[in-house]
Amino acid sequence: MTRDSKESRLGRWRRLRDPGRSARCGAYGDLRRLSERRLLAPSAVGGLIAAPALLLDHVPPAVTLTQLLLGCGLTVHAVRQRERLLAQLAEVREVARITQEAIVRPLSRNLAGTHVSTRYHCAVRESALGGDLYDVAVTPFGLRVLVGDVRGHGLEAIRLTAETVAAFRELAHTVPDLPSLATGLDERLAPDLGPEDFVTALLVEFAPGEVRLVNCGHPAPLRSGQRVELLEPAVTTLPLGLHPEPLQYRVRLQPGDRLLLYTDGLTEARSPDGTLFPFLTEATHALRDPLPDEALNTLYARLLTHTTKPPTDDLALILCQPTHASALPAQVGG
Repeated sequence: MTRDSKESRLGRWRRLRDPGRSARCGAYGDLRRLSERRLLAPSAVGGLIAAPALLLDHVPPAVTLTQLLLGCGLTVHAVRQRERLLAQLAEVREVARITQEAIVRPLSRNLAGTHVSTRYHCAVRESALGGDLYDVAVTPFGLRVLVGDVRGHGLEAIRLTAETVAAFRELAHTVPDLPSLATGLDERLAPDLGPEDFVTALLVEFAPGEVRLVNCGHPAPLRSGQRVELLEPAVTTLPLGLHPEPLQYRVRLQPGDRLLLYTDGLTEARSPDGTLFPFLTEATHALRDPLPDEALNTLYARLLTHTTKPPTDDLALILCQPTHASALPAQVGG
């Protein structure tokens, strides 16, 4: 693959992930636009027909009464249409919420020498409900964790979320290394993705004394322990669906180290005046709590304090803490 084609795909990804360009659409946006179109015409016509009632001195009484009654009828019809569409919106959102929560199951337990705690917070806006995902698998190659984010929102994003998690659950147990696992996920998902769709993904594999990572366009994980740092990859890799060339990097772990995985609902949250959530500062404070579940609760509480309201985008948090035995320094190859 030529350098130009790689740069072209990387540039296309950066343009696509621009929040100013991305439309918050999906099933909810479609229904909302439908309701607006259906409400606009009846209400506008009703207003135009009923308006002559204000000009009683200039319009014959019989005509005015007919127009007024017709306007009232159209108004009642518009109100009923609005109520019906709002009920449909609520029903679709509830189905989507239940489906999504079945995909991203809550977890707090020790798995293969690592304690894993998760939190998932659903967006309060119908149009923002969608593609955050995570999953955990105990495999012959060690504990593997996936966290990702499907571009887009609504039912289509939830469908792609389910497909991504299903593919991970199948491939994680048979593919021997993370770069091959990422390639396998990309091959599975690509046929179902549109030309402007993609899935950011972070794959993590725990081994004694180290963690192995492949990052396909996802926010970098945070390691806390003796020091707090973002584990950024040396080379940016494209998300799944854009034919990435996955690269693995390895990080040593010391006893007491933790790894926080998350989606951009954490780093892109804003206060009412537009100030971004001070992620590093607040995460450093929250992760001082020795109990993993309480650490995540504290981090989410501090997020709510900053935004003053529930998140308007989905948010997934996964905190992984190897036990003392699995975190002992080991001789690590290249």
